[in-house]
Amino acid sequence: MNNAIADLLERKYEQFNQPNFIENDPISIPHRFSKKQDIEISGFVAAILAWGQRKTIINKSIELMNLMDNSPHDFVLNHQDSDLKKMLNFKHRTFNATDILYFIEFFKSYYLQHQSLENAFLQDNTTTKSSLIAFHNFFFSLDDAPNRTKKHVATPLRGSSCKRINMFLRWMIRKDNKGVDFGIWQNLQPAHLICPCDVHVERVACKLNLISRPKPDWTMAEELTANLRQLDPTDPVKYDFALFGMGVEGEM
Repeated sequence: MNNAIADLLERKYEQFNQPNFIENDPISIPHRFSKKQDIEISGFVAAILAWGQRKTIINKSIELMNLMDNSPHDFVLNHQDSDLKKMLNFKHRTFNATDILYFIEFFKSYYLQHQSLENAFLQDNTTTKSSLIAFHNFFFSLDDAPNRTKKHVATPLRGSSCKRINMFLRWMIRKDNKGVDFGIWQNLQPAHLICPCDVHVERVACKLNLISRPKPDWTMAEELTANLRQLDPTDPVKYDFALFGMGVEGEM
């Protein structure tokens, strides 16, 4: 990678990885909370809903948090059947009540036994790919898991770039003093993260010759991350801020 591209990515990372990034991004949803489990649940849900316009994603995530009484951890553990009825009219694109009701069921089952969602990503952490495959299988391991809901939680096994899951993991795992990412998980390291590949990131990465594949898939995500790792082996996904920011701002 030439020095001009390296310098550009470093400058743009510093520019966009700032607290003012939060307000207009889905990461604003978990930033509404201070309790670790609330951050995890709200962050996971916001990441899964993250397709379409960011304003709509944020509004629908806020709607869902309101339905959970703005206390998602307490809600998933202690809700009554009457509380679940409030979910029946929820819809964001193809994500609907069936899907959120299963999410709630999984989280209740899970948090009755675990203190942090991080453990769910440690089922098989030999590689990032194997970790995401194992997480997907674990997430849908309850007997009544709806088949339709499986499309909303990506897995590399289907060739997906897993953009939304990788974004969520960036939020939970990256550690710095900028105030955007949370860095609240300890067992998974930033060095092993895979860069989220959304349309903005793909467009800019293509123009900078950081990717060669014509459409987003797991191989593209790995290729991009491998190139970013040349710049920072311990924290390659920090450049997601640069690529995404330049894409959103139309700088490329």
